[in-house]
Amino acid sequence: MPATDLLTPVRPTPRPTPELIARYDGRAPRYTSYPTAVQFTPDVQEETYRGWLKALPADEAVSLYVHVPFCSRLCWYCGCNTRAVNRHEPIGEYVRYLLREIAMLEGALPGPLRASGLHFGGGTPNMLAIEELDAIVAELRRVFGFEEGAEIAAELDPASLTRDWVLAAGRNGLNRASLGVQTLDPQVQEAVNRRESYEEIAVCVAALREIRVRSLNLDLMYGLPYQTTQNVLATVDRILTFKPERLALFGYAHVPWMKSHQQLIEEQALPGPAERLDQSESAAERLQAEGYVRIGIDHFALPTDELAIAHAERRLRRNFQGYTTDSARTLLGVGVSAIGSLPQGFVQNIAQEVGWRAAVDQGRLPIARGAPVTDEDRFRGEIIERMMCDFAVDLAAICARHGRKVAELAPAVDKLAPFEADGLVAIDGGKIAITDKGRILVRSVSACFDAYFAPEAVRHSKAL
Repeated sequence: MPATDLLTPVRPTPRPTPELIARYDGRAPRYTSYPTAVQFTPDVQEETYRGWLKALPADEAVSLYVHVPFCSRLCWYCGCNTRAVNRHEPIGEYVRYLLREIAMLEGALPGPLRASGLHFGGGTPNMLAIEELDAIVAELRRVFGFEEGAEIAAELDPASLTRDWVLAAGRNGLNRASLGVQTLDPQVQEAVNRRESYEEIAVCVAALREIRVRSLNLDLMYGLPYQTTQNVLATVDRILTFKPERLALFGYAHVPWMKSHQQLIEEQALPGPAERLDQSESAAERLQAEGYVRIGIDHFALPTDELAIAHAERRLRRNFQGYTTDSARTLLGVGVSAIGSLPQGFVQNIAQEVGWRAAVDQGRLPIARGAPVTDEDRFRGEIIERMMCDFAVDLAAICARHGRKVAELAPAVDKLAPFEADGLVAIDGGKIAITDKGRILVRSVSACFDAYFAPEAVRHSKAL
């Protein structure tokens, strides 16, 4: 983006009316994969996974994901597979099993593979002791040849992050980090059991800048109990003083039937759909006015950041970590509940620690479920990924790549008629574009191309 563009006032994005919100505020997947995790079944087991691993091309780099399912506190809004611990012994035991899983994974590979990236997620990866972090990275570097400049990233909690841990992570190659902030409003923090100050976050940011991470992301949320547009913007304004390369603005997904601890949240204090929309769009306008590029449904990046560049060049991707520049076809996950993505399909590890450890003790790769990917899935998955990343899709071009005819998609395109009538999408032959007014509904638009989607299902969060 030219520097002069940063001085141009950002016009407010047109927003759906309350009537449109009521009409389209249904449930829809977040489309971090296709098929989505709802379609994973126990039919995919260790034997399937081993076959897929053996068939991996030796000349293609892979990405790695390590799941750390521990936190120093349990935030009531959390949808992750994690638990709060006040002793380190469970973490130490977990790491010992994690190293054994990595060794078993090595034995299942077709040979030495290169790694283009490593992502630590959770939970809270900085709950690991420094020597445990060293051991995990050393083992992964032993098994995989890391490419020069490989992206090494971690999701971090300011409440338990120390400068010593950051320095150790820097020695291990950490070059991208994400700090969970969510909100700085004391009443909202109290309502979700997450308390930290601006000053505490500033210390963490300074430590990460000291090791020269090339991209710092700060996570924010809207739609939490007692949140208002005013206190969301107050948090945004304070966070902008850190000048992060990226920000993520996630909408709270209230699914207490799936995450029982969310029952501790006061439902009557949750903002409604119109309020949530005002919070997200007002925050987006503020960030754009400060020079951030709006990317997808919930990311923002400075124009010089790799994510913004990939967005401009239409090579943005979407995976289980959200929007990414990662071009690897294969993601190998280790740890409880970790999800992997291979050319043949998706796999997920056992979600309970007891079962995961039992599988490792038996010498089994701890796969619980997954989903093979068919040619039809790849076809529809590309359409959905481009819609989620670019807010536009050229059906004719994708059909040509897959040897299909646009006419085959007529039933899906027909489902877009209400969106088109309401000015949320524009259709020109085989080209479909989501309008500014409709961008908040991209998940619902994408669902029209999802052959598995059942609108009546309650497994997904609200679209708005």
